[in-house]
Amino acid sequence: MKPETDILKGLNQEQKQAVTHNGKPLLIVAGAGTGKTTVITKRLAWLIMEQGLRSDEILALTFTNKAADEMVDRVDKLLPYGYVDLWVSTFHTFCQRILDSHALDIGLPGDVGLLDDTGQWLLVREHLQKFNLDYYQPTNNPTKFIRSMLSHFSRLKDEEITPEAYFAYAEELRLNSDSADMPALGGSASGGEASGGKSKKMHEDDEDDPRRAVEMANAYHTYQQLLLDNNKMDFGDLINYTLKLFRERPNVLKKHQEQFKHVLVDEFQDTNWAQYELVKMLAKPQDNLTVVADDDQSIYRFRGASMSNVIQFSKDYTGAATVALVKNYRSGQAILDAAYDFIQLNNPNRLEVRVGGGIDKKLAAETKETASVTHLHCASAGDEARVVAETIAELKKRDKVATWNDFAVLVRANSQAAIFEEALASTNIPHQNYAASGLYKTTIVANILAFFDAISDYHESRAIFRLLNLPFLTIPIEDIIKLNHYASKKSMTLYEIIKQPQRAGVSDGDAVLEMQRLRSWIEKYGDLSKREQPTSLLFDWMQDEGYFDYLNAMPDADSMREYRYLRYFWEHLKEIEAALASSRVKDVVDIIKQEKDSGDSGSLPPDAESGPEMVRVMTIHSAKGLEFKYVFVTNMVDRRFPTIERREAIEIPNALVKEVIPAGDHHLEEERRLFYVAMTRAKSGLFFTSAEHYGGVQKKKLSRFLVELSAAHKGFEASAKALAGDHTSFLPKARRSPKAPFKLPIPKRFSFTQLKIFDADPFEYKLQFIYKVPTKGKYVFSYGSTMHATLQQFFQLLSQKRRAGQADLFGAHTESPATGLSVPLAELLNIYEKSWIDDWYEDAEQKEKYHKQGKSRLKDFYEHLASSGPAPKVKALERGFSVKVGEYTIMGRMDRVDQRADGSVRIVDYKTGKPKQKLAKEDKFQLLVYQIAAEEVFKEKVGELAYHYIDAENIKSGENIVSFVGTDSEKQEVKDWVLDVITRIHTSDFSPSDDRFFPSEDVEYLRDLGEAGVI
Repeated sequence: MKPETDILKGLNQEQKQAVTHNGKPLLIVAGAGTGKTTVITKRLAWLIMEQGLRSDEILALTFTNKAADEMVDRVDKLLPYGYVDLWVSTFHTFCQRILDSHALDIGLPGDVGLLDDTGQWLLVREHLQKFNLDYYQPTNNPTKFIRSMLSHFSRLKDEEITPEAYFAYAEELRLNSDSADMPALGGSASGGEASGGKSKKMHEDDEDDPRRAVEMANAYHTYQQLLLDNNKMDFGDLINYTLKLFRERPNVLKKHQEQFKHVLVDEFQDTNWAQYELVKMLAKPQDNLTVVADDDQSIYRFRGASMSNVIQFSKDYTGAATVALVKNYRSGQAILDAAYDFIQLNNPNRLEVRVGGGIDKKLAAETKETASVTHLHCASAGDEARVVAETIAELKKRDKVATWNDFAVLVRANSQAAIFEEALASTNIPHQNYAASGLYKTTIVANILAFFDAISDYHESRAIFRLLNLPFLTIPIEDIIKLNHYASKKSMTLYEIIKQPQRAGVSDGDAVLEMQRLRSWIEKYGDLSKREQPTSLLFDWMQDEGYFDYLNAMPDADSMREYRYLRYFWEHLKEIEAALASSRVKDVVDIIKQEKDSGDSGSLPPDAESGPEMVRVMTIHSAKGLEFKYVFVTNMVDRRFPTIERREAIEIPNALVKEVIPAGDHHLEEERRLFYVAMTRAKSGLFFTSAEHYGGVQKKKLSRFLVELSAAHKGFEASAKALAGDHTSFLPKARRSPKAPFKLPIPKRFSFTQLKIFDADPFEYKLQFIYKVPTKGKYVFSYGSTMHATLQQFFQLLSQKRRAGQADLFGAHTESPATGLSVPLAELLNIYEKSWIDDWYEDAEQKEKYHKQGKSRLKDFYEHLASSGPAPKVKALERGFSVKVGEYTIMGRMDRVDQRADGSVRIVDYKTGKPKQKLAKEDKFQLLVYQIAAEEVFKEKVGELAYHYIDAENIKSGENIVSFVGTDSEKQEVKDWVLDVITRIHTSDFSPSDDRFFPSEDVEYLRDLGEAGVI
């Protein structure tokens, strides 16, 4: 059977046409449930297998890491052999990858740091006085306005509006203004009457207010200067600096245009102006471009510009082909017809009307399942929640094949979810609230914050009360009540009481010991908090005092959930530590308090497709891309859905907007698209629910969307009569169903490090790669990462200098110095200092020792390299790959690949530590995997595999290099080992093993270095 037949198998005619299209640009209009992801991934595979493109010659861009990962997983299954590291990523990840290699070409330092939302907030908070705010000066909370300002700057960058363009606009307004006392650009907007008592939120009549424009133009300039001064950039900068690079360095643009023979963009309707400019640049001159869009599912676009780029695409590529995918494999026809009739109310601002070519977006169901659309109207909010829960229970009872995963309760706003969560709990239905208000309110994070509060201030009784209730302390609740009552009666703190709990009437000896244990924590970690970083302190507390043991003893599904929350919080702590010059627990407590005060409850991305079987309660925005058999769209009443328009605190002036903003009520149209997304999540049953009362005396009107749907779609009629509020059961109650067994999610792709860790300790593998438990680093991790990063940047700089000289990018040829190296030793040592990781050393003496050692080893390395003739001809750095071994995929990344004189390649892997005089069989496995990938994926002849031991003392004798080349029998042995280990992973219970191929003492070191990509 030909590979083409395999790729196209199961596709309908329109899908095949989209997958196999060749030539001019292609617009795929992909309706909900029409197999969009299948088409994208099969098109990518078809371009590789049928058109002969290499995997690194296709650029596929999407909007979330999750979508990119899913695309890679699907492509991986389609390709029968290994492949070069795929360029499938988000826009931001792609741009970061480009700038990592070409920052110098536009004068950016190679070590510029990327700020996430937290980093941006902290930077502005630290320098807030520099913004000279008056019109937008916060009145109560000085930090509350920061996020609105940052959101404004982000929108400006989406539109590729520079500070200079904002300045020009503001200056024109200022000069045309009658306000003689208005400060010029760059000046301070001072003066107590400047804001005139106006609201800090912009309204329509503020659009051309010069005072506002001048202040924001200055603030935008100040923010950008802060980023430059601190050697940072934000996510918007990633796109805009890449555009700058391509415009100012045409040779760099040409290089990537020649590399990417095809560009593919998913969710094209959600691209902003800057992203589309980037796509157009990269697609030239051949314009081999595929974009996938559905304007009816655009729920994130700026001022409702759901079609702006799609319309512009039709103008930019007048001969573009269009394929509409309309065969729906998800929903019953009744649901599709209702959704289609409703969304047409957004005409004429839809593709069907605006784009020529006769696009028909009416979806046709391919499933034979019957479907229904029902409205359940209730008397009160409590009745609505109860009816939803009881209906779910009855549907589950009647539908013998349905699982709890087949049900979703969708809300328009996070705050509307709690009442449905309570109703599901009271009906004994397993569920999870993915609309929960935030990370800081999860149990594990609240416990950690209480721990931080307590060790920062011993007399923080609320924090100590929470710690007393920790489940692994096993203190009886009645004793905690005694302590609290006594403390209140005597006006004492809980910390004072737990020194002598007997005074409060606690007589249980075990409880007293537990309280003493808690007190010792507070004192011990309180002292350590003055000199240790929060992440280090947190890890020691959780590991040494039993929290990890408690989590590990939970059922797998619960452990994974708690570790997921812990991982997000750990990453947030690391972000705070990185943003502060000196981060201690007290600093973290202060920052998180300010975050809470500003309305931030902690980012908690939903992950509705993982975890145990349960009903999902989530926002409609979070549900996009998901599907469920039964969907309940709740709170369908006036002012709840559709919502009242909440405009941005600071809007971009219309004069600066580059996109074509549609006429009409863009907020209402956006809400209709959101309603359409909610409807098209359902396969068989779509339920709208509402109530007459949500508190207060006024009766709620039904949502206008229910009224509109009743008028537009003959098969639906909104209920005019509320269900009786005093009935005991809307439907017969179902018995509590047992939870389905939970199966641990095994990774779909594997690395050498994963396999080696499993072979040494299956339980460690489970913690790191399935639970993804945060790990405390060690000094060997910091030192090894520093040395790897330094050498990688050094050779990258050598390549950039060589390219700059050859291509004359800067207008003058760069001559190499007498050493033959275009990068001087001082620059290598400068890279080392900037790359130095200060974490995890046991004390200052140890840190200084390794700092001197690293510097000395790099000097030896440089001198040896400079005196050994021409520098290595580096072919690739950090070369990623995926290679098939049997049916499984092994991923990896080679530190360095050199081109040898005889045409073969030399693969180099850096190691810290002392060199081994002789490599044992298992020592060779990592490089043998690299050899297999080089030969089977890159089709290269491997002439040498080399471990480069960075810490070798006598580098001139050559003892720092241990090299070999694998034989056919050695390569086969590695493949056999890989298949054996993966088979055992799929059947393992992950208990610690005594039968280890690799020594157990290597595991911790492997875990640290492997997680960081050092090995």
